[in-house]
This record gives sequence, structure tokens and C-alpha cells, in this order.
Amino acid sequence: MAETQQVLNSSNEGESLEPETSRSQRRRFKASNMSFEEMVEMVDILRRADYDGKYGLYLNPNVRKAKIMTKVVKSLRWNFRVRRSKEQLRKRWSDLKLREQDQYRRIKKVLLKSDVQVVVPKSSHFSSDSAQRIIQEIMFCS
Repeated sequence: MAETQQVLNSSNEGESLEPETSRSQRRRFKASNMSFEEMVEMVDILRRADYDGKYGLYLNPNVRKAKIMTKVVKSLRWNFRVRRSKEQLRKRWSDLKLREQDQYRRIKKVLLKSDVQVVVPKSSHFSSDSAQRIIQEIMFCS
């Protein structure tokens, strides 16, 4: 019993003796291929947040881009349980725009289709006549 306790203690000590990393050192994540869904999520966030500054200049572009990329990292981690570094995502974004333009076009098509929302009335009993009555009652009360 004492021998197994010593083995457990020695194995725990060996694992916890990792060197402390300073803030200047960055975490390295294993580079793996991104799934199409991950890329769609990344492109969606970057386009909605105007990562490239197509709609105007920024006062502090590096700060803004870092904040946007943080959102992408958190979203991928939350939705897909994948840990990616900002550097990996910046490189992937650049590759999509410059080298893999056909795949970027496919992603944009998917995003355009998902942006279209069909409005379906939830109740078939709701007509324009009943809407007018409700509006009149609201106006009368106020």
C-alpha cells in the first residue's frame, strides 16, 4: 500500500514540475484542420464585425482586431469544443481570402442563405382586422 502511494506521489510531482510560462510566451495549440462549419462560424463573425475595415477606418485597428479575434476564439471553443490560437485563425482567414477563394465563396453562399429568414405567422387566427382592433385598443388606453 505504501509503495503504491509513493508511486502516485512521484508521478504527480513529475507532472506538476512544468516550467512557468511568462505572459510574453504564447500558448501553442496543435494545428489541425478546421471543419467547414468552424470556418463558416469564423467567417460569419469576422464579416459581421467588419474585421478588415471595409466600412470605415478604426482609431486603433490592432486593438479592435484583437478583440474580434478573441470573440472568434471563444465562439469556436464554446460551439465546437476546439481550442485555436488567434495566430492560427488569422492565418486561416488570410489563406481563405487569398489562396482558397473558391472555398471562401462557398462559405459566403452558405452565410447568404442563412441570412434569409422566412417570417411565418405563428397563429392562423391573427388577421389584419384583429390587428387593427388591438392597435386601436392600445391607442385608446394610452
